[in-house]
Amino acid sequence: MPLFETLIGPITSLIDKVIPDKTARDRAKLELLQLQGSQALAEIEARLSAIVAEANSRDPWTSRARPSFLYVMYLLLLWSLPMGLVAAFSPDTAQAIAAGMTAYLSALPEALYALFGTGYLGYTAARQWGKIAGADR
Repeated sequence: MPLFETLIGPITSLIDKVIPDKTARDRAKLELLQLQGSQALAEIEARLSAIVAEANSRDPWTSRARPSFLYVMYLLLLWSLPMGLVAAFSPDTAQAIAAGMTAYLSALPEALYALFGTGYLGYTAARQWGKIAGADR
């Protein structure tokens, strides 16, 4: 259970920040401690260890997959800046571009968005684990 023991501190501080009600916060911490001996914890540890192994891989395709995907998402968000300029000079063109992008993004399967969320959270957990373990120095 060393992975859980390492993560319990950050998870507890996250609970302190996210849950304002003291009673609910204590209840969440108690459930977290009860999770320690359960099958769900073993499953979470297995998933996190796989994520950490991928992040520490020497294969550039494996170790850079998550950050590359994040850069693509950041690029999509930053695309709003030039679109603002296009809208200032040609609102109809900007509207047509936005409608086309909306149609494209709506056509992507929901599972792809779930994959993004999982990848983002997994990458964040792997980076935190690497920092705690001292592997990212």
